Amino acid sequence: MKKYWFKQKRFGYGAAPSTWQGWTLTVLALLLCAGIVLTGPGIRDNLLRPLFVVLGLALVIGAASFIAWHKTEGGWRWRS
Repeated sequence: MKKYWFKQKRFGYGAAPSTWQGWTLTVLALLLCAGIVLTGPGIRDNLLRPLFVVLGLALVIGAASFIAWHKTEGGWRWRS
């Protein structure tokens, strides 16, 4: 039996956390994004700073979205 961490949204596209594992993933992703944004200005090289922030956020959001998509009961689709 597959354990789902997220449930389908009633309206719109995506999913919402429904178990403690889903909430942990959501909070962890938000904390990592905040950490990336807050440490970005500490990089002295003006060319590396935006690259670090953009790639870091893309990596965290992409990984969290993939896990959430994989662990959502019924998948993601538009609901109206």
